[in-house]
Amino acid sequence: MTSPASAAASAPLADPSLFSGSGTLAQTLVDSFLDVRGETERRAAPLSAEDQVIQSMPDASPAKWHRAHTTWFFEQFLLSEHCKGYRPFHPDYAFLFNSYYVSAGPRHTRGERGLITRPGVEDVTAYRRHVDAAMVKLLREADAATLDKVAPLVEIGLNHEQQHQELMLTDILHAFAQNPTAPAYDPNWRFPDASRGNDWVTLPEGIHSIGHADDSFHFDNEKPAHRALVGPVKLARNLVSNAEWRAFMDDGGYQTATLWLMDGFATVTKEGWQAPGHWYKVEGEWKIMTLGGLKPVDPNAPVCHVSYYEADAFARWSGKHLPTEMEWEVAARGGQLNDAFGIVWQWTRSAYAPYPGYRAIEGALGEYNGKFMVNQLVLRGSSLATPEGHSRITYRNFFYPHHRWQFTGLRLADYV
Repeated sequence: MTSPASAAASAPLADPSLFSGSGTLAQTLVDSFLDVRGETERRAAPLSAEDQVIQSMPDASPAKWHRAHTTWFFEQFLLSEHCKGYRPFHPDYAFLFNSYYVSAGPRHTRGERGLITRPGVEDVTAYRRHVDAAMVKLLREADAATLDKVAPLVEIGLNHEQQHQELMLTDILHAFAQNPTAPAYDPNWRFPDASRGNDWVTLPEGIHSIGHADDSFHFDNEKPAHRALVGPVKLARNLVSNAEWRAFMDDGGYQTATLWLMDGFATVTKEGWQAPGHWYKVEGEWKIMTLGGLKPVDPNAPVCHVSYYEADAFARWSGKHLPTEMEWEVAARGGQLNDAFGIVWQWTRSAYAPYPGYRAIEGALGEYNGKFMVNQLVLRGSSLATPEGHSRITYRNFFYPHHRWQFTGLRLADYV
């Protein structure tokens, strides 16, 4: 049975047929806007009101907050700036649903988002409807000069929302994993099929162009394009599997301090890690919490929910190492990596740092990427939770080395 809250969340926020016409920039923006906003609601639809409030750890956020924050983004950076006479839907929402944009004003503590029981799910749905209607009106009525100005902001906002669509799934999976009944987000969900084998691709030494080179959409951390010396090195065509990870575990990988970075082994010891995230021993059998509920670990599936510390230790145990993000990009650009996209993000050993000549964009949106360029590692590719059309070869995801609630895995690299 669908709860009233879920029914409200899954209802269309606007009817695209109301906005006739095609081929214009305005219509393209409206169509893209409604499509992405609708996908957020489709992902929220299986969740009850109680599901949408839970925050299982400080790094995760409630689904209701994700829905409201992405709405605040459009209200803050588009409607308030470019829609004459627009008034915020509610005076408290900017404080509650700002994330880390210091330039945009004060914000609620990140780790306490789960305490925001009000506004409720229905209020957030009303908020989304209000902002969506205002955005569609802005895009349909704006003159050419205004459309040219707001189009890049709309594109950033939509890509930002797609990032939160992925987080909605990883965050609710983490929350469900804390529930002793192991509820399923989608009982019919299954892990994507992956390639298997021990093939390697060799990259000879050479100078390659790295980064985003054209004017298609990209985040500022993907530029400027620059040259980098890559190779000689070889990369595994395939992702590391659960069977390979079990061999690491059975060989005492989690107990062998010499395989680990110092901070990594301290984390293993403190957290009591004995297996990847969301793995549980049930009556002597390893199982994994998935979006489809608790399932037996498939030995042929790529290992998932591992931190950088774990990925690095596994690579040492294998006598290999992790690829740099430059090596990954060169191999992926040549179509030489199996399952580069759509299953798990892949850890690289590259620190998340600015490319040569990087400059953050001006204004509050300049806080989007640049200020996080310290103490984090780059992941490449995309995951099973990444929305369609959101991935690209130059995309630079980044997380702290202990994070493992995302759909994160690895492929190996070796010296030639």
